[in-house]
Amino acid sequence: MTKQRISTPKAPAALGPYSQGVASGNLLFVSGQTPIDPATGALVAGDIEAATRQVIKNIQAILQAAGADLEHVLKTTVFLTDMGNFKCMNAVYAEYFTGTPPARSTIQVSALPMSAEVEIEAIARLPEKA
Repeated sequence: MTKQRISTPKAPAALGPYSQGVASGNLLFVSGQTPIDPATGALVAGDIEAATRQVIKNIQAILQAAGADLEHVLKTTVFLTDMGNFKCMNAVYAEYFTGTPPARSTIQVSALPMSAEVEIEAIARLPEKA
């Protein structure tokens, strides 16, 4: 099975030797996204809500580059540096993942790149090509 790199300038450039996303067959694997503004390369200012919104916008951009959207997401993993932020992150997350939300795991970690407070990775099913 082949794999295809998915890349878009509408999401932050990779901070290391990885792809923003990789498609294989009908699956898309979106690398963990932090709240980096792709226009500036810096973390967005604000609270965990603003950070979570930027993370999801970054995921949406990668999904769109592959021809998918949030409705195609099957599974996410959320990484938080403070589980005390769970309720606020979850409220923003629920604004974007409506209907049948994806399966999800949430894990507290000691640190994230660039001192981000949240990172989310996703696995999506790509839509059938007409």
